[in-house]
Amino acid sequence: MKIIVILVLLIHGAIHLLGFFKAFGWAEVTQLTADISKPLGVVWLLAALLFFLSVFGYLLNLEWWVFPAAVAVLVSVFLVISFWTAAKYGMIPNLIILVIVAVAFGSWRMDEKISRETSQLFSTLDFSGQVLVSEEDLHHLPDPVSRWLKTTGIIGKPKIKNGRVKQKALMKMKPEQKDWYPAEALQYTFMEAPAFIWTVDLSMMPLVHIKGRDRFKDGKGEMLIKLNSLVSIVDEKGEKMDEGTLQRFLGELVWFPSLALSPYIQWKILDDYSAEAIMTYKGTSGSGKFYFDEAGNFVKFIAMRYKGNESDARKYAWVLTVDAYSAFDGIKVPSHLKATWQLEEGPWTWLDLEILDIQYNTPLID
Repeated sequence: MKIIVILVLLIHGAIHLLGFFKAFGWAEVTQLTADISKPLGVVWLLAALLFFLSVFGYLLNLEWWVFPAAVAVLVSVFLVISFWTAAKYGMIPNLIILVIVAVAFGSWRMDEKISRETSQLFSTLDFSGQVLVSEEDLHHLPDPVSRWLKTTGIIGKPKIKNGRVKQKALMKMKPEQKDWYPAEALQYTFMEAPAFIWTVDLSMMPLVHIKGRDRFKDGKGEMLIKLNSLVSIVDEKGEKMDEGTLQRFLGELVWFPSLALSPYIQWKILDDYSAEAIMTYKGTSGSGKFYFDEAGNFVKFIAMRYKGNESDARKYAWVLTVDAYSAFDGIKVPSHLKATWQLEEGPWTWLDLEILDIQYNTPLID
């Protein structure tokens, strides 16, 4: 795709040089039958230079490349209209470039929004005063939770204040969907003031992708999903979203074991291999059940979550199961999980998630 964009910009820019050459008599351009004055020849040169500048920015992954490209298209459209008979087919690449620029600009705006929101979460983070997790910290926990924490290797390590989780995934957007869509995601999670921000890029087909952002902050959940970073297809807030997002945060504590010690989380033992966690934060509450095997490993999380944010949305079992474990910074956590909705018509496994990397107590990485 990148090569195609570069070629379109380069070729279209080079074509505009012909108008400049003809105006100054530097070349015989038979395709342009109309006379071109030298002032208009300079305009043709300006369009070409702007297209070339946008190629330069695009090659270097500089976000500003869209601005010279957009101006170049406007100048080119003016020239095409001015020399319509000879240049009318130039409107086709202009429209193609305009769509490319619009998508890139939408992606840039969404990235800027996510960057601001992420920076705000980091602004309240204090990395001073490192505290190590001790066995005494576990005494008030139910036995299955205490055993699990010991298996993770968190004892003797610093309490986790934040984490950066790099993910790749396969996703299904609807229960009837047969093929998986590949996706890449990045999440920052914060423990002391519970919060996370998750960004995902999902490829549906060539030239069609979805960019999404989920956020949990101050006890409130938000979901924003855009088609090609332009068209909002989901933009949800509300009490049901707040509860469901808090439950997601709760279930993901298995990546950040010391979060189980949070004062916002209360534990209730169910049996020798399971316990329920109830979390309340800034007026929002939610719960979920954690299941462990005989060795103390976490194997499953179940929460009754609202499926959707509509007024008539109902709760269904939302299940996380573990396929594999990995160690990050010496901490053993689930690294391959599946998420399944247990619906009336049957189970819908919508997410197959692999954790590529986790960094703990890390500053913001650009």
